[in-house]
Amino acid sequence: MARWARSAAWVLAGAALLGCAGAPGPGEAPPPGVAGGFRARTLPAAHGLALTALERPPRAGPARYRVIVVPGSGCAGMAPLAERYFAGLLHAEVLVLHKPWVDAAARTPPDDCPPQFVAADALQGWQEHAVAALRADAQRRAAAGAPALPQLLLGISEGAELLPALAPEVPRLAGLVLLSASGLDPRDALALQAERLGAGAAWRALDAAQAGPWPDAALREGRSLRYWRGLWHWPLARPLIEAPWPLLQVWGTDDALVPQSAYARFAELAAGRAAPWCARALPGADHGLQGPGGDGVQQLWRWLEDWARAPAQGLCAPVIAAKKLQNQ
Repeated sequence: MARWARSAAWVLAGAALLGCAGAPGPGEAPPPGVAGGFRARTLPAAHGLALTALERPPRAGPARYRVIVVPGSGCAGMAPLAERYFAGLLHAEVLVLHKPWVDAAARTPPDDCPPQFVAADALQGWQEHAVAALRADAQRRAAAGAPALPQLLLGISEGAELLPALAPEVPRLAGLVLLSASGLDPRDALALQAERLGAGAAWRALDAAQAGPWPDAALREGRSLRYWRGLWHWPLARPLIEAPWPLLQVWGTDDALVPQSAYARFAELAAGRAAPWCARALPGADHGLQGPGGDGVQQLWRWLEDWARAPAQGLCAPVIAAKKLQNQ
């Protein structure tokens, strides 16, 4: 796949964090255990399907909050790295959703996704499945008398595109978190990435293909036209700006998959947001928030832990405090 194609297909992905391959069907048991206290469980999805979720109790008491994670695109599950990746969420219950066609234990590189994954993958379908799973999760917790913890909905890269539609399904939602996601409509973010890479011709060809007469199953740039057509018209910026929940956004300044111009453009739009919005760019960090300053993912978890100790101060309080300290 050409550099432009790879960047276009995975611009909204956290490539090391994602998954595909065969997931358990509605009547099959998920893999029983995952390292670090995580366990795999099956949740009902839309259209009679099921998806695999990873769930973990707090690593330390007391339980203060719950984080629901929507990973990005790609072909590797989060099970192999869940223990390390979510280590810093000490007082949080964690729930990680996977697409119905994703094996949570798969390590498949994003360029090697099997044809069945490519054919099935589309934002609209993924949203429908995630909504069904969250409804079932909320019903299960209510029936079991689970603690009424404040919950955060966190989207990693492409996963952020689902947050506005999923938010109403999450009881006691305390805020939305974007990790390496610009907040722009995905088509606009991709256009800026094409400009950054000098790939205007390839961008125009993809635009023409998704608008053309070819069937949805036809492939362009490693994805089906069904995928591209859904992405082309997918709203994100306005729903995020109009959402009534606090919004926290973190990314790296050396993100190779999402240009800084995309983050800057969303910042201009979000400046007039009625609900709280805060953003933090980590110097030198890449799309996975890894950089000279260390592991930015664990830094994000520390901010969430600080918030959970004093939630009345607001989701943005730890990020604002960190910025002030840095500027002193």
